[in-house]
Amino acid sequence: MHYSGFINIIGKPNVGKSTLMNALVGERMSIITHKPQTTRHRIMGILSGDDFQMVFSDTPGIIYDTNYKMQEIMNNYAFSTKEDADIMMYVTTPSEKNDAEDSIINFLNSVKAPKFLVVNKIDLHTPEEVMSKIQQWDKLVNFDEFFTISALEKKNIPLLFNELRKKLPEGPAYYPKDQLSDKSERFFVSEIIREKILEIYRQEIPYSTEVVITEFKEGSKNNKPLVRIFAEIYVSRSSQKPIILGKGGALIKKLGIESRKSIEKFLEKHVHLELFVKIQKDWRNDDRSLKHFGYQ
Repeated sequence: MHYSGFINIIGKPNVGKSTLMNALVGERMSIITHKPQTTRHRIMGILSGDDFQMVFSDTPGIIYDTNYKMQEIMNNYAFSTKEDADIMMYVTTPSEKNDAEDSIINFLNSVKAPKFLVVNKIDLHTPEEVMSKIQQWDKLVNFDEFFTISALEKKNIPLLFNELRKKLPEGPAYYPKDQLSDKSERFFVSEIIREKILEIYRQEIPYSTEVVITEFKEGSKNNKPLVRIFAEIYVSRSSQKPIILGKGGALIKKLGIESRKSIEKFLEKHVHLELFVKIQKDWRNDDRSLKHFGYQ
């Protein structure tokens, strides 16, 4: 027999959803920074064995007070997971606040698939705080299983994995067994550059940017593989462009160097990277821009 299923991961921003998926899949599928709202798209990580296939889905953190159409679309990615979930995992932390009127609670109670509550970051909290969080949720949602983990330290990840494996329904392999994600290399390259923007720049700048790969050509130089990549960094206001560039172009040079190093590690090839900064005013509220950037 063969077992397979879609295991969808949802939760509020910065609870460790991407770190958890990376720990389960064993590959760095989603960018991870200390900043909330890092994940913007629904990203699938595929883990296959001889008799099973798990399709994990990492989603953007659910935001209550949306200020942009982009954030509304990001919420839709998370709430759409009910449609194809074979298992739903809700990730929280002991310090996260939850409200009985929370729309997430109503959503979770409407999910028919098995539901796992995953309390992450237990390495940062006392056992009493962890248990208190489980008891709070137990009164609000009829979860099938409860797990306490540290995704960063991979604590209790094997236990969680084994239980997910047991809950998989019988089914075919939905993707080729050697495929790791539904996203392309170009997508992950743009995510790497965006990750470096999140690390290098402060305040609103990272959230006002979008990265588009305009050229991705594989070739060679001196008989060694070389990938030539051209990327455009879009900002939403003209005043943000000089901030991205930095004094004398110092910051964009740093961004290019740090991005190239990580892209080379990801592709396992030498990379020639060129970055360009463009202005697309208020792109986070513009339907055409959002569609162009792959949000619709």
